[in-house]
Amino acid sequence: MRVARNAVHVCVARMPCALTAFHAGDTDGRSSALNRESMPRISIGDCSLYYERHGMGFPVLFISGLGGFASFWQDQIAAFSKRFEVVTFDHRGIGESDEARLGYTVERMAADVVGLMDALRIKRAHVVGHSTGGAIAQVLAIDYPSRLASVVLSATWTKADAYFRRLYTFRKEVLTRLGPSTYVQSATLYWYPTWWISRNNERLRQLEAQNLANFSPVEIVASRIDAMLAFDRSHELARIKTPTLVIGAEDDIVTPAYFAEELARLIPAAEVKLFPRGGHFLVHVRPREFGNAVLPFLVSHTPASAPLATQGARD
Repeated sequence: MRVARNAVHVCVARMPCALTAFHAGDTDGRSSALNRESMPRISIGDCSLYYERHGMGFPVLFISGLGGFASFWQDQIAAFSKRFEVVTFDHRGIGESDEARLGYTVERMAADVVGLMDALRIKRAHVVGHSTGGAIAQVLAIDYPSRLASVVLSATWTKADAYFRRLYTFRKEVLTRLGPSTYVQSATLYWYPTWWISRNNERLRQLEAQNLANFSPVEIVASRIDAMLAFDRSHELARIKTPTLVIGAEDDIVTPAYFAEELARLIPAAEVKLFPRGGHFLVHVRPREFGNAVLPFLVSHTPASAPLATQGARD
């Protein structure tokens, strides 16, 4: 170490929703103005997913966490699209993607990612997954290794231990008993460090209002939490041969740093980078430092003769 797939589901097309970008910026409060190139939805067979593409070059597919929004990665687009083609998307049942009422599994979410890659004619890509997106990335590295050039596992976990199960059982109770408003407001306390909340309170209020306005049906979010609690591919992590970078923060109270250490120990030759501060949403709190850690890793594992990101013309 260097420091149920057969679920029955129904999809319902939803009208596009206006999702305002959230520029978290650094702790000094600065945020970069970034023009968001809105892209269409694309069919992956049984559903259509909203997606965005930025830049040119070898593709990097960013997978967000439980929230499932493409906009989660807004602070990464400018830096990463200078060197790569950046692809982000709204998960099935989230945002502008088709609404789906089904028993979610992490494996089903991973199959959606492969379906998106197929639809966009992406044969191989770097994958960066955060939290639940990191669980999805683990499945991709285990079950679809030929589709990955490298994988970055950010603030994710191996399997639900007693702490993780207590936390998400409680969060699900908040959602189902007290409703989306309380669920969204309380989530801020888990996602961000105390000092960052104090410095960015008004900005966070705007983000909470945005998240609430675009909140998915309660049963979808609850099913996604169930999928998180059921996820466990830890006994197969030794099979991962894809170059892997594990990232975490020592003050993350959602996926504590010991999960990052365990992932780095179980995945052969994995590299690990732990930030002393950043919380669970370190990609918002420390976007520059996150980029400085991830970009060189991706560059070092980009095929020397990498073709353009897609095979054939874009849709």
